[in-house]
Amino acid sequence: MPSSLPILENYSGDFILPLLTWYKQHAADLPWRQTRNPYHIWLSEIMLQQTQVATVIPYYERFLAKFPTIAALAHAPQDDLLKQWEGLGYYSRARNLQAAAQQIVRNFGGELPQTATQLQALKGIGRYTAGAIASIAFDEHVPVLDGNVIRVFSRLFDNAEDVTRPTTIAKYWALAEQLMAGVPTGQAGNYNQALMELGRTICKPRNPDCAHCPIAQYCLARANGTQNERPVKAAKAKTPHYDVTCGLIRNENRELLITKRRDKDLLGGLWEFPGGKVENGETLEACLARELHEELGITVEVGEFFVKVQHAYTHFKITLFAFECVLAPTSAVPTCHECADFRWVSEERLSEFAFSKADRKIIEELNERPRRLL
Repeated sequence: MPSSLPILENYSGDFILPLLTWYKQHAADLPWRQTRNPYHIWLSEIMLQQTQVATVIPYYERFLAKFPTIAALAHAPQDDLLKQWEGLGYYSRARNLQAAAQQIVRNFGGELPQTATQLQALKGIGRYTAGAIASIAFDEHVPVLDGNVIRVFSRLFDNAEDVTRPTTIAKYWALAEQLMAGVPTGQAGNYNQALMELGRTICKPRNPDCAHCPIAQYCLARANGTQNERPVKAAKAKTPHYDVTCGLIRNENRELLITKRRDKDLLGGLWEFPGGKVENGETLEACLARELHEELGITVEVGEFFVKVQHAYTHFKITLFAFECVLAPTSAVPTCHECADFRWVSEERLSEFAFSKADRKIIEELNERPRRLL
């Protein structure tokens, strides 16, 4: 029968030593595993959130080459920071990383604090990330709990509770704390990484590779034939979709107008081609004219349709329609009403600025097409 959590008080954790042995033999050779530098480990944990390992590696290496110390990160211009992060997504991670670096310089003498409790006081570091850093970099005997670990535990104990519920997550944290008692001294970091590695490579969301699992003999879901039913997740609501417009506005020098998003906005600090979301009953052209007036106080002549881009964010999807535009003869000069900054830049200089993936697709199209005359 499926279990409820937390598990039996005197559970021995028989799976722990086989798991550690497997990890020692099969751990992936990753750059952040070749160091005990706390800054490097912290950076890797932030980059790995919601992002595949193979994607992270080149970003991790370039980032450390650009910002080799916490102090260098703390004092970096935000545009430089976001340019290094460009394409990795979830840009609040980069802004929080820098804010935390500034806290560390200001309050901890430039050295990362060594306990999970202290780490959670830093911007962008929650309980999971604090546990990962503290255990891997400082050998603190604290657990981690991410999606991979939850999946392993839900199968190991054949738990049928909905993992999207906060009450269930609280139970898994209690379980993780309980299991740490069976982890040998000095092995907390390896144990936590082993759980995450197992979930990433063997105990995958679909079609887990039970035949090669080092703890299969302890897995209740495998014994009950329910491994493909775990973890239990409530059905997701339908992802909303929005139509969005943007303008490729050129001046007399053929330079393009780009705007910088405010820090408080989604994708804050990134540059974009200005525009906004289409309202009900509004044409694309009318939307673009309205949005440009609201954001920049300008009046434009909307010209030819240029390209359509589709993109998915975490909680919604967009179709972005780009149009070529020019300022109307009677237009005011651009003024930031709903943006942080604006620039007129040549197409050749667009690569110097950090854009979201959707806008980068427009830039790719600009680079591939011959320039059009309006």
